[in-house]
Amino acid sequence: MRHALAAAALVLLSLVTASSQPAAFDVLIRGGTVYDGTGAPGRRADVALRGDRIAAVGALEGATAATVVDASGLAVAPGFINMLSWSTESLLVDGRSQGEIRQGVTTEIFGEGASMGPLTPAMKQRIVKEQGDLKYDITWTTLSEYLKDLERRGVAPNVASFIGAATIREYVVGLDDRAPTPEELERMRVLVRQEMEAGALGVGSSLIYAPGFYAKTGELIELCKAAAPYRGKYITHMRSEGNRLEESVDEVLRIAREAGVPAEIYHLKAAGRANWAKMDRVLKTINGARAQGLRITADMYTYTAGATGLDAAMPPWVLDGGWDAAFTRLRDPQQRAKIAAAIRTPTSDWENLYLAAGSPERVLLVGFKSDALKPLTGKTLAQVAAMRGKSAEETIMDLVAEDESRVATIYFLMSDENVAKQMRQPWISFGSDAESMAPEPPFTKSSTHPRAYGNFARLLGKYVREDKVLTLDDAVYRLTGLPAANLELDRRGFLREGMFGDVVVFDPATIADRATFDNPHQYAAGMRHVFVNGVQVLKDGEHTGAKPGRALWGPGKRF
Repeated sequence: MRHALAAAALVLLSLVTASSQPAAFDVLIRGGTVYDGTGAPGRRADVALRGDRIAAVGALEGATAATVVDASGLAVAPGFINMLSWSTESLLVDGRSQGEIRQGVTTEIFGEGASMGPLTPAMKQRIVKEQGDLKYDITWTTLSEYLKDLERRGVAPNVASFIGAATIREYVVGLDDRAPTPEELERMRVLVRQEMEAGALGVGSSLIYAPGFYAKTGELIELCKAAAPYRGKYITHMRSEGNRLEESVDEVLRIAREAGVPAEIYHLKAAGRANWAKMDRVLKTINGARAQGLRITADMYTYTAGATGLDAAMPPWVLDGGWDAAFTRLRDPQQRAKIAAAIRTPTSDWENLYLAAGSPERVLLVGFKSDALKPLTGKTLAQVAAMRGKSAEETIMDLVAEDESRVATIYFLMSDENVAKQMRQPWISFGSDAESMAPEPPFTKSSTHPRAYGNFARLLGKYVREDKVLTLDDAVYRLTGLPAANLELDRRGFLREGMFGDVVVFDPATIADRATFDNPHQYAAGMRHVFVNGVQVLKDGEHTGAKPGRALWGPGKRF
């Protein structure tokens, strides 16, 4: 009897001890099909997280965890990387990043031409003055300080940035259309080096807009040479995506060669029906350069319409000296006549998206700063011109002058055939070219392009499941491993032990975009769970409120 009691006591003790042992992992994602970011086919495996890292991937029968996610019938992948994010302001207002977290985006990359630093006091004043629906204070000066500020405030996704070539130019030269002096160019190089040492990814340009348009090729080469010792990259909205598309690709290749840096083309496209046939030659040129060892890649969004402002319908000289100078020109009868003539005259000297769209019916107005003009939101340029009894050219100038903004605008420019053709290139990744929003104020004060809510879900729904342009394993690679490797992000982009715990779980059968041009403020469907740095940000399709995102740094960071 005594032995029986002792044995019972030992069993009880062992049960108590076992129940008091901590779980082996913090999170166990069990039973899903794992797409690891390499492009390999999906395989049945479990994924375990401990702290901010992936602790194990494989058959983990018997493993325990504080949080267990049943991923049966679902896809498990690394967190998606948005190669072209404009969430620089939206994350200051709402750090949840709802629109993109609900698509699986765990890392946002900034810096298309303009960046959030370095800033002079005058630049800070200008930015605050030009704010529209989104209001925020500027509490930083350098780009790295901005990224650290986001992390300190709390954001759901990770964030990283290129240095804006136009920002560097404005810091030193101002907003005038002139070349920098040798002394100014050296100051620009110094700023690039400082931001690269602080962790920037490289130099980003946007060459159809002032003041970026004013930079000559040699200036951009010099900035990239300053970034090269830090393993910096060059990323660009090219000088033309339309009438001079092929020549602009040649400029990118020249900058990459002469500066000795990898280069990426932002939102690769052939804009305007007359230019659609050029895409085959562009792809041949890029593939040829890659075959010769030049490190050239590109990203794209998954729509045939782009979004920018009405300034993209006016010649860049209108903005020589900045927006105040532009508003003065737009109110001067003689200057207006000159601007109107430039808008309606075909040219290859600058990128006229109004003419590229083909007609004012294909130009959609989606964002105004002034409450008086907000009722025009969602109307086409043709509709507003008819309402006002004026020409499209006059209406463009009037709206910009009245709103004292660039007026957010959607232009229908590309062909479905080219979108699919570009996607098939193995060096293409993806970027939304939009802010991450939520269908609530202040974001709903204006409309937006549906890519803000649907770019990544649209890839997986329309182009993978429905149209079969890409396989799922290839699409995941383009969203994860490819951009992470191109950017040299530290331990991101793959599902492997020791990598950071950016993980998404989605339903391949239902993931889809819901946002439309008529009703863009709609979340995508099909994303079930999202983890950022090991913390669950999306649970059963709903945001948890967690903001574990971090500032990520380029490989040249030295302090």
